[in-house]
Amino acid sequence: MRTHVEPLPSTHCALCGGELLFKLVKPANHILDLDYEIFVCANCGREQSYIVNHGHNMPHPKVA
Repeated sequence: MRTHVEPLPSTHCALCGGELLFKLVKPANHILDLDYEIFVCANCGREQSYIVNHGHNMPHPKVA
């Protein structure tokens, strides 16, 4: 059985249409088991974040 992975809402920057590159995962809410996934546009450098369910096959990110 394959692991279910949620796709990005968009793989392109809303501002310039450039490609979004993965940057970082940060915890958003431990009670609801949510994470922030942060992406950066390859063209303009704008950061975009999405709140997603934490993948249970991945460890929780460490808070610095």
